[in-house]
Amino acid sequence: MDHFTFVQFVYLLKGLGWTLVLSALSFVLGSIGGFGVMLARVSRFGIVRAVAAVFIQGVQGIPLLVLLFIVYFGVGIFGIDVPPLAAAGIALMVYVSAFLGEIWRGSVESIEKTQWEAAECLGLSRWQSLILVVIPQAVRLSLPATVGFLVQVLKSTSLASVVGFVELTRAGQIINNSLFQPFLVFALVGGFYFLLCYPLSKWSRAMERKLNVSRR
Repeated sequence: MDHFTFVQFVYLLKGLGWTLVLSALSFVLGSIGGFGVMLARVSRFGIVRAVAAVFIQGVQGIPLLVLLFIVYFGVGIFGIDVPPLAAAGIALMVYVSAFLGEIWRGSVESIEKTQWEAAECLGLSRWQSLILVVIPQAVRLSLPATVGFLVQVLKSTSLASVVGFVELTRAGQIINNSLFQPFLVFALVGGFYFLLCYPLSKWSRAMERKLNVSRR
């Protein structure tokens, strides 16, 4: 039986790097999309709210693994070759935008109506009230949930291995296929995920406690 080597450890680190790249790419693009979804959900036009609600329910009702298959294999029907990184990034972006849009919508709607009324008394339009008054307060409320969701995104990148993208989990699979030491290899993989996610989870809980104390 072969032994785990430094070269294989470096290969895991490269997989970890691609996990961070995919997480950052999907979270940044998903945040942009999520902001648009949030705006649609709080729109004064019923049809816009309905379309956004259908999008959110559709994405949340479909497993992320199925979204990955749709993007990677489904688009190929039209003769378009989608690289694994692009397929994983697009699927995760859609996934993130739906969940963040709903998280941020809840934060915006939790702001007291008196804030809207005060902004109107100052002569601000609905858009100005939203951008200048409501959203700055909603951002603070949404931070714990947003950081908590980032932890979920980091762990969800492991599903990208099914479309051939070599991130941390896929790197572990490749190494294990040559070593046949699953406990050692995947213990290291799990340890890397823990090192990424645990500080974020602690940060999210700390912000939540601070927010609860400040609102008493």
